[in-house]
Amino acid sequence: MSLASSSDSFAVSARLRAAGCVFAEDEAALLLSTARTPAELSAMVERRADGHPLEHVLGWAEFRGLRIAVDPGVFVPRRRTEFLVRQALDARPDAGLVVDLCCGTGAVGAALAAVLNGGADGGVELYAADVDPAAVRCARRNVGAYGGRVYEGDLFGPLPGELRGRIDILAANVPYVPTEEVGLLPAEARVHEPLVALDGGADGLDVLRRVTSEAGRWLAPGGCLLFETSERQAAAAVEAVGRGGLEPWVAMSDEWHATVVVGRR
Repeated sequence: MSLASSSDSFAVSARLRAAGCVFAEDEAALLLSTARTPAELSAMVERRADGHPLEHVLGWAEFRGLRIAVDPGVFVPRRRTEFLVRQALDARPDAGLVVDLCCGTGAVGAALAAVLNGGADGGVELYAADVDPAAVRCARRNVGAYGGRVYEGDLFGPLPGELRGRIDILAANVPYVPTEEVGLLPAEARVHEPLVALDGGADGLDVLRRVTSEAGRWLAPGGCLLFETSERQAAAAVEAVGRGGLEPWVAMSDEWHATVVVGRR
């Protein structure tokens, strides 16, 4: 039940604005609509004012029209990643088996399943994996809603062996921030999100290279690997995809400020 009133909204907005929140009015509306009691609202406002990501405070994030559960300390799904989901659906609209690697909350897998489960076959096999135990616990709530299974471990390591050569869409939301640039990220990310979800090594592509070196053995014929990167890293990422034996291409969106590299087996 919403606690919203004009005086509540004004007070919450003022507190958030004073704390430096650019979209104070919008955030105030979300907090007021989510909090169940005045005490809970006060605690949520103070957490947000202290710099916690809004999604951690709310306990959820909107992603392609879905409400994705987001626990404290877990990587927050970015809205720009909706562009990756769109590219995956364009590349393999008939996908029957999807893997969300480095899944975080499992937002990508859930969003893909939400569309593919409405297809002619009426269902998709969905698997996800992450090395972060907190992310795995969170993803099980989001992915489980679509009958998906989530595994804890490093990249392909925990996945069932019978998936080899069968994956139609392999979405890998790998970390790609160069180590030296992690400290330049907004405090919301570098303080409240796990380093393993951000730090991609010296040039930001260490984890990506590990994925591309193995992806071809897991993809079905015609299956696609998709991941985000920065525009300046795209050429090196494409080279890594090619070395992995996949046919690469780059999709870019000014609207979403997103760069997605795709590799097809």
